[in-house]
Amino acid sequence: MSNSIPAHGTSSTELGSRGRAVVIGAGIGGLAAAGALASHFHQVLVLERDGPSAPTVVRAGTPQARHVHGLLAGGLKALAELFPGIEDDLLRAGALPLNGSLEVRVERPGFDPYPARDLGVRTLAASRALIESVLRERVARLPAVASRSSCRVTAILHGDGGNRVTGVRCEDDDSQLRDVPADLVIDASGRGSLTLDLLRAAGRALPRETTIGVDIGYASASYEIPHDPGRRWKGVMTFPQAPQSSRGALMLPQEGGRWLLSLGGRGNDKPPGDEPGFLEFARQLRTPTIYNAIRHAGRVGEIARFAFPQSRWRHFEQVGDFPAGLLPIGDAICTFNPVYGQGMSVAAKQAVLLRRLLDMAARDSGTLAAMPNAYLTALVPLLETPWAMAAIPDFIFPQTQGERPPDFSRTIRLGMAMQRLAARRPEIHKLTVEVQHLLKPRSAYRRPMVMARLLLESLRG
Repeated sequence: MSNSIPAHGTSSTELGSRGRAVVIGAGIGGLAAAGALASHFHQVLVLERDGPSAPTVVRAGTPQARHVHGLLAGGLKALAELFPGIEDDLLRAGALPLNGSLEVRVERPGFDPYPARDLGVRTLAASRALIESVLRERVARLPAVASRSSCRVTAILHGDGGNRVTGVRCEDDDSQLRDVPADLVIDASGRGSLTLDLLRAAGRALPRETTIGVDIGYASASYEIPHDPGRRWKGVMTFPQAPQSSRGALMLPQEGGRWLLSLGGRGNDKPPGDEPGFLEFARQLRTPTIYNAIRHAGRVGEIARFAFPQSRWRHFEQVGDFPAGLLPIGDAICTFNPVYGQGMSVAAKQAVLLRRLLDMAARDSGTLAAMPNAYLTALVPLLETPWAMAAIPDFIFPQTQGERPPDFSRTIRLGMAMQRLAARRPEIHKLTVEVQHLLKPRSAYRRPMVMARLLLESLRG
């Protein structure tokens, strides 16, 4: 990370003049956003509160990175659109090619295992730290982008009666406050509190929030992968016997010849952080596959724990007079139950949307004034699929807090029917995997042929 803030040129909201954009946060969302902005601004300044770290070391600001992360096929496709050739970069760095529907043993109640098929959907397995490291390297190569570490943004600045964002105020490790002017500010800080503070200071209404209280806890550990020529899988996903039990697990290969295993549970049934308790929790999973795989494997490093209280969607699109020059991204807008592995991929897809809108505005000689409404409105259909895929299964558990859909029982029946149908019919299985990987919207299930088969299957069930 560079430790200098470049000089700022003439400020303008016209895309053709391309002034400075500031990105708050250097996580997946912030780095992807920097890639989206690089061809539209003379200067893109990425400000990160964490200090410099080794390439694959977990940053203090991302404690969740110690747990299994999934880069869905839709997310990998989005990153490749922003950074052509990044898949090869990830492979060279140690990421592993993964055909999830064929090489991950999926254990669902009634299907142990679920049918393994090559459905043509491929992605990569890697740690969050490795993915971030490769992204940082690609962003660093962009001539327009400069980065500053150990720089905490304390406020987003505004003018014109709160109608327009003018820059940010940041504090370096020398505790000196500095104002950095900008034509566009991207809030990729994760918490989103800076955007909320700006709306309050500008006299704007705060967005309505949809929350789902899931009260999930995780414990994760790395293991050396033991040699076993008879093993036919690279990873395992064990679903709980819901709603009676919330105990589930996901184990995927990582760089360095290791498995990363994350155990999860809800409420009072969260996995412990000591080794005997961790192994006992694994032993009591619904199937013995994971326990048998790790009980004689060598553990590497400490057991990490993480708590996730609730999923949250802030409906910024409903704030009618959203300030020009400010765009939130990633967790600042929507945080998903991490068990579904959607966060990184959704952030990458949001950055692709941002670049497409910037491209359209530049072609039409547009200005940044219209960007917030266009961007925030276009985000809604992008978020609907991952949100529904997480929210509906979460509501199976009676302790989950939040407003259940009015047709929840019917939706669950159709979901179970879809699992049975996909187990028998490869073309339906492929469709479900494409939706899960954010390659297709959930509305693809409503195609007449699919709905006819699904309704018939639900009657059989």
